[in-house]
Amino acid sequence: MTKAIKLLTALPQKQRDRLMELAREVSFPEDTRIFEAGGTADRFWVIRSGAVYLYQQVTPLRRVKVASLGAGDLLGWSWLFPPYQWDFTAEAFSPVRAYEFDGPAVLALCVEDPLLGLSLVRSVAEVLAHRLEMTRRQLLEQYELPRRSP
Repeated sequence: MTKAIKLLTALPQKQRDRLMELAREVSFPEDTRIFEAGGTADRFWVIRSGAVYLYQQVTPLRRVKVASLGAGDLLGWSWLFPPYQWDFTAEAFSPVRAYEFDGPAVLALCVEDPLLGLSLVRSVAEVLAHRLEMTRRQLLEQYELPRRSP
């Protein structure tokens, strides 16, 4: 099983400091839809407090919660990969405070500072691997067939 990592603490101090120069503090009230699958992905967040649920629409009438995110967790990675559209829907489960980052500004900084770019991509890749594993587990649990008694 992959290990959950916290994006900001995974970055070397110098690169973390440079990235934080682009941070903007934001908040979302409980039950706010932060983004929706298919929408334009041009930013990401690092959650400071509160909880965010990620959902996947599995049928037209059913969605499945695939992840619960909290303090220190990365919210959003689709800003990093074409076609720059959200893969999931994110909703604030409780009041949320977060650092918000403009995706294009961070990408420009990564070009300027290749070590930051490499560190950021590696960290996001680790987050992705962990989240994909957790999503797979959630979906398997949701659709597991009942076992027959012998």
